[in-house]
Formats: sequence, structure tokens, C-alpha cells
Amino acid sequence: MDPDTDEVYVSLIENFRPRLKKLIMVDQVLGLIPFIEMEQKERIGQKVRNEGNSSAVDFLISAVIKKPHSPGWFTAFVDALVNGGCGHAADYVQLKLPEPEVEAENDYCVRLIEVLSPNLLDMNTDQVCVHCFSEKLLTEDDKDRIEAETKNQGPRNGARELLRRIVRCRPGWFSAFLNILRQTEHKYLYELTGGSPDCDKQGSDKKTLSPKDKPEAAAAAAESCDSLGFMEISVTEEPMDESTDLYTSNELQKSSEPSQPDGSSLEVARSPDKDEITLRDYQMDVARPALEGKNIIICLPTGSGKTRVAVYITRKHLDSRKARGESGKVVVLVNKVPLVEQHYSAEFLPFLKHTYKVERVSGDSQLKISFTEIVKSNDIIICTAQILENYLERANKGDDEGVNLSDLTLIIIDECHHTQKGGVYNHIMMRYLKQKHKNKRLMKEHKEPVPLPQILGLTASPGVGGATKMEKAEEHILRICANLDASKIMTRSTGESKKEQKKIIVSVEDRREDPFGDVIKKIMTAIHEHAELSPTCDLGSQNYEQWVVQRERQAAKDENQKVRVCAEHLRQYSESLNLSNTIRMQDAFGFLNKYYAEELKKKTAPEEEHKIQITDTERFLFTLFQENKNKLETLAENPEYENDSLSKLRAKILYEFSSREAARGIVFTKTRRSAIALNQWIQENTKFADIGVKSAYVIGGGDQSVVKPMTSAEQKDVLKKFGNGDVNLLIATTVAEEGLDIPACNFVIRYGLVTNEIAMIQAQGRGRAEDSSYTLVEVKNSGVAEKECVNEYRKNMMNKAIQKIKTMKEEDYKKRINEFQIQAIMEEKVRLVKKKQKDIKNESPSNVKFSCRSCSKYVCSGEDIQIIENMHRVNVTSQFRKLFIQRENITLLERLLDYETNGVIACKDCGQGWGSMMMYKGIECPCLHVKNFVVNLNGKKISKCTKWNELPVKFPDFDYAEHASNMSDGSDDEDEAM
Repeated sequence: MDPDTDEVYVSLIENFRPRLKKLIMVDQVLGLIPFIEMEQKERIGQKVRNEGNSSAVDFLISAVIKKPHSPGWFTAFVDALVNGGCGHAADYVQLKLPEPEVEAENDYCVRLIEVLSPNLLDMNTDQVCVHCFSEKLLTEDDKDRIEAETKNQGPRNGARELLRRIVRCRPGWFSAFLNILRQTEHKYLYELTGGSPDCDKQGSDKKTLSPKDKPEAAAAAAESCDSLGFMEISVTEEPMDESTDLYTSNELQKSSEPSQPDGSSLEVARSPDKDEITLRDYQMDVARPALEGKNIIICLPTGSGKTRVAVYITRKHLDSRKARGESGKVVVLVNKVPLVEQHYSAEFLPFLKHTYKVERVSGDSQLKISFTEIVKSNDIIICTAQILENYLERANKGDDEGVNLSDLTLIIIDECHHTQKGGVYNHIMMRYLKQKHKNKRLMKEHKEPVPLPQILGLTASPGVGGATKMEKAEEHILRICANLDASKIMTRSTGESKKEQKKIIVSVEDRREDPFGDVIKKIMTAIHEHAELSPTCDLGSQNYEQWVVQRERQAAKDENQKVRVCAEHLRQYSESLNLSNTIRMQDAFGFLNKYYAEELKKKTAPEEEHKIQITDTERFLFTLFQENKNKLETLAENPEYENDSLSKLRAKILYEFSSREAARGIVFTKTRRSAIALNQWIQENTKFADIGVKSAYVIGGGDQSVVKPMTSAEQKDVLKKFGNGDVNLLIATTVAEEGLDIPACNFVIRYGLVTNEIAMIQAQGRGRAEDSSYTLVEVKNSGVAEKECVNEYRKNMMNKAIQKIKTMKEEDYKKRINEFQIQAIMEEKVRLVKKKQKDIKNESPSNVKFSCRSCSKYVCSGEDIQIIENMHRVNVTSQFRKLFIQRENITLLERLLDYETNGVIACKDCGQGWGSMMMYKGIECPCLHVKNFVVNLNGKKISKCTKWNELPVKFPDFDYAEHASNMSDGSDDEDEAM
């Protein structure tokens, strides 16, 4: 065959691949293709059975066009399609294309059948099948398979199989099908699908719906769907779920309940006025022990409908208590603020609002009443775990405004794998376990036990806790079960597990030349010589960064300002090296340039009344950067030296968007800065815009980073745009890995980011579409390929450990759980004793001194510090006010309760930041951040003190009345003087 002709045929098949995936029935065609080897045919057949027809067609087409080609392969493929009853597919590859209007009308008819399929499944399948065969809408093979399906699985499954096959016919099938419904006296179904109710049985009303008929048909369909309980279905626009997509494989839909395209549990068919919940078989299986009142952990993959199961259990729990005349109180705990609103608006409220009162509470809530009152007045409360813990502690202290565990009847813990030492989930469950064991004692004493709530844990992956052996992995999971007092851990059976994604690991090559990095390293070497430092590891590596941090802390403690400031600048250059390996060199240069501009501004700001001193070392560092600035800027603009990771990422994104009809993906990256820079890079690159890439970034909300955090409202806005298609590529940090409801994606890329097996499973779970892919792109110094292999090993170990736990004898399981619970309670007692000892602030405030971290100037004594709302340490003395300058900081313009922060305070001599200026009830209060000082406690310097609670010193409460009175007296004196 002419190679050029061969390429034309391959291109032709590739171009029509999306259409062929809808029209080819693999099981009818596969055996008729002579040039595919038997072993390959077996693999394709296996794919049909395991993953369905659509996925198998993709595999089949790839096998057909794979080189080298045997003579006559294209003709043989077309013959196979024709003889296999897929003539419509054969028409496309032979370019016998229907007119655009006819094709659009045919697609509309398929769509209409999909929408109406719940009613059409009630047809007399055997009768309609015979007529469809006689009208040549079905082949002999079609008829045999439909009859077999009807006999083995029932008439509804047979009807579904019939509909799946007739929609693959050539245009014109719809009018023939309408006529068959009329002839077989399915009057209701005939009218429902657009037939005239006035047409007599002898008539010839065989017209096909035309575009002008669509509004009426759509209205009829919508009316029908309302009667079935479907919610707001738009016939021409909304995508269908698997249960009504007649192009997906019947093997994937043995259950009659709808399901989502992400492979998750169904988006349950419902009207806005109904709150019925239907679970799939595997969901009902995992829920069953909880419905019996038992404490369990539900472990299902991301996208399998864990939250929907929790909603169902909540409903049944409250219903059963109401039937017994008892009140019920359900609290849903989450570990991230955005999840509160997500669970409230997307899950619990829509299904339960007509029967029960549902409310949500988080740090973002604007509610003006206390949490205690919210618990009293609602049936279901969705909140962050810390809020419940705070009010449990209040009740423990005897405060009226508190909540007791006995007030609750069901606690649902989302992402329950976080119920481990030190976590807020664990603090809540430790209260539960202590009371549980007290109850045992009370019952022995024939006293009334304190009622405890039922516990339901939800997770996609409990992980293995860093275990390298099966025994330790099993112990880790059992400890989580013990912490949650779970009688069982429930998972989907192995045979029902979701199919594995395609996983690709993209390795990168070192730059042949890296002149930008060479200049950075040259600057770092000069700084090492100036500070007399000798690093023992590669510049820019993680070990180097740790080494620099240690040098900075030691230098601050030793009051060696030369080494301290050099170490601080070396950290910035190390970060710049990492950025140049991850994102563009110009982003790395921009980061450095901004840092030096801000540092220089602190030292030379013309508006400052007091000129800040610049040391010789600082002058050396500023000059060193200025001498190399132009060279760095020039090199950063040269794409020839760009890192290979970015090139591989570009190629992968371009491939995903050019090879899919509707691509939607997430790129996970390590830092906030890289997320923002990657988003900017994509938006500035016209190649991405040309293929329809619309990107946005989503980062965390904490303020521990120098990069401005995202508010929960901003996160929600981006995710909403991602959901409705305004954004189709999300650049995200780990904030998007766990919990957040991100719509189905068909590709996930982890860009130089690998953490643990839990994060890997969560990230993979974001790719929920049928043909989704998971790609890992290597970045220099990240070691992601090796870490991913370890995570795969841990994932397999975790699954085996869970199965082993599930097969344990009940008495053995209970014994181990009890041992772990007693051990946890004893460890908690020891922890509380130590905490109590630590909380006893024996040290006098006069024994602690604070010095500027940068210039070592003495700042104040602990006697000068007071505390506001048990949180903010302030120094309002007149002596202290003489030592600092105040600067505006736009990122701190954020209202918080009775106070607001609207600026930063910095050392008058060196410009080192000390904290923020806080306005508290009309009084300016300089608020100190301890990390900016070297702390001297009883003559011993502490260089690493990042939190105030690390100091064994109790500062007195801020006396607002006294301070306000002094200020008032002072202002009166000034008025008299005037």
C-alpha cells in the first residue's frame, strides 16, 4: 500500500475517533478483523468486560491503526464494521457523511431517547425487539444478545440493551422506532417520544423530529422527567450521566440507579421539592452496619459517593429516632473551612432541608448567636472540628456556653484518617473514648452510663503511617479504627473497584547549559566567602536549605549579624534556584528582584523620619545583586536555557487539550509561588490559548507563606468557574488534593510534587472521567519518581492490610482495638500531665528579655508585655514606641472581631519587622511576633522560638480600662494646654 494513502486512512480514523467510540460495538466487530493478533483480541475483549464498550473501542482503534499495517487492512476494517452491524460507523470512515443538519438532528434524537430512557425501559422488550429486527434496526446478533439479556437480567435490562443498539443505526432509525412503538400499542411511550396522539393505527405518521419541533419535544421531555423526579434537565445542553448515556457499556450499568460520569455514586435523580436518596448496591453495603447503629469507617475511593452515603445514614438515623419518639442531633465535622459550605449546599441541605433543620458554622460564618444555641435549634450542624472541640472544652470547664458529647447522637468525621496523635479529631475522640471506658465502670457499679453518639468516619485512604512492613501498616490502620471506636472498616469489594487510571511518569534531562543557575551559584559562593561559610551539600538542594536555616538560627543566637544576614539572603538565592528548575527563569529573577527591591526600600525609604542604618554586609549583598542583576535578567529572557521540566509540562498540557473533545485537568505543584507563576506562564503563552486552555490557580488560605493567601470566597469562586467550564485547567497546591469538591477531570498532573500515599490517592481521585490519566512530571532535586514508587508500594500494602483486618476474627479485632484504646488513654493522661506542667508559667515575665533578631538591639522585658484575648502579645509602653517605625501593609487590611491590623512595625535601626500595629477598641497596640526576636530566658538565649506558647511565661492580661483612662487623661491635659 502507498505509505501516503496509509497515512490518510490513519488520519481519517483518528479524526473520527470520538464518533466511532459512540457507534462501534466491539463485541460484534472484534472477531471479524483478521489482522489483529489473537492475544491482542483477548486483551480488548477483557477490556470490554472490565471497563465497558467505550473504553474498549479506544483500545480497538489504537490496535487497528498501529503500524506496521498489513496489505488491505483498511478495507478489512470497513468490511468488519459493515458485517458487524456497525454500518453507520463504516459510513464515517468511508467519508459517506450525513448532511450537517441530518447529523445534528440524529444526535438530537439520540439525546431525546437518553432523556426518556427511564420510561422507555418499561416497554414490552420481546415484542419491540422482534419488530426492530424486521425493520432492520437490529441485526441477528443484536436480537440474540437482547433476548439473552432479557432472559438473564430481566426485561428492563433487555430494553436498555435494545436502546443502546438502535441509536447506533444510520439516520432515520428514530421515525422507524416511533412507528414500532405505535404498532406495538405503546401509546404512552409513542406520544412521549413525539408521536401524534391523533394518529390512527393504520396511518403513516412516521415523521422524524425536525429542529423546529425541538421546543415542543423538549417541553414534553422535561414534563416527563419531572414526573420521574429528574431535576432541571435541559434536553439540548446538559451532559447525561452513565445510566442514560446509551453509548456506554451495559456491563457497567447492571444497577438500575443512575451514576455520575466520574464513576462515583449517582447524582441522585430528584426534583427540587423532593429529598429522596437512592444508593447504589455497593454504597448500601458499606452503609448497612451504620444503619444498624454501629460505629464504622467507610473507606471508598475519591468520587465513590462517601458524602452521599453519609447523608443517607443521617436521614435514616434521624428518621428512626423520630419514629421512637427520641430527638436526634447530628454533627458533621470537616477539617477545612471550604468543606463546610460544600457539604452544606451540595449535599446535606438539598436532601434534608424539607424534613430537618440544617445549619453550617465555620470561621467564615456570619452568625450572631453562639454555637451552643445553633446546636440546640438545629438537627444537623456542619462545622469545622475545632469549633466543636472549643465548645466541648467549655463544657468540660463548666461553662454554660458549652456542648457535651451526650448532646449529640451521631458524629460524622470527614477525612477521618486525620484522627491521629495531635490532631483536633483525635482530641474530640479522646473525650469519647474516656467516657466510653468510664461508662464501663459505671455499668459495673449499676449506675446509669452517659449516652454517647454514634461515630461514622469517612476516608478515601487511611494510609500506612510510613510503615515499611505489613505488620506496621496493619497496626496503623487498627489504631485509626481504635481512635474512632470503629467496629468495622467498610470498603467496596475488590471486584467492584474502580478501574486504574493510566499513569505516566515523565523523566527530564538536565540542562546542557544553565548560565542563569551558574550566576546564582557564583553569587552564593561569593556570599559564602564573605561570611566564611562552608556548605557541605549541593547548592539549591533541600539539605542546603536546612543547613542555611540552621546557620541563621545559630548566628542570631550568637549575635553574629554578618552570618545571620548572609544566611537570610542565601535562602532567597536557594529558593531562586529551585524556582528556575520548576518554572521560568524570568519568574525566578522576578522573585529575587522583588526581594531586593523591598529590602532596599526598608533601608532607604525617603518617607521615614529616621534613617535606618545599613551595615557593611548588607551593602555588600545589595551591591553584589546589582552587579549581577542585568546579566541575570538577560539570561532569564533566553528560552534556549529553559528547564526541561517546563518543556515536558507544556507538551503534556498541549497533548491533553488537543487529543480530547473536552479536556479538563488539574496541575498540582509544590508552592504557592509556583502555582501563581505557572498560571501566568500559561496565560501568556498563545499556544495554550489557541487550543482553548483557560487556566486559573487555587492556593491555600493560611498566612504562613510570604505569598498572599487565598480567601475561602476566592477559592470558591475559582472552583465554581472550573465547574461551569469558564476555567478548564486548574493550577493548584495541595489544598485541592483532599476533600474539596472538584468536578470530574480527565487528566491530573503532579508537577514535581510527591508527598505520601494518602495525597497520591487523593490526587489520583481528582481524575474521575472514564478515560482519565495521571501524570507525574519530574523536576530537578524533587526525586518524585522514586517517591512515587514508594507510594505505590505503600498503597498496595494499605489495601492488603485493610483486607487482612476485615478478615480478622471479631474477638481478635475487639481485643486489639481495646488494647490500643487503653494505650491511647494512658498516653493522653501522660500528655496532659506534661502539658499541665508546661502550662504552669512558673517563670516571671521579668526573667525574659527580647532583642531584635537582625541587629541584636535590646527591645524590651517580659514585664512590658500584656496579652489581649489570650492571643495577642502587645507592648503599649511609651519607651517601646520610641524604638520602632510603622509601615503600611495592604495585605493586613482585614477586620477581625474587635480589632484590626493595618500596618507593620519594624526596628528603627535595621528595619527588621517586629510585628503588626493592631487597633483594639480604638487603641493602637503594637503586637509582637516572637519569631522576630532572639529570646533570652534567665540568661540563656533561645534562637528557635516561633510561637508564644513555647515560652513558660504567663503575661498579664491587657487592662483596657486602665489604658483607655490614661489615654483620656493625657488628651485632657493636651486640650487644657491648647
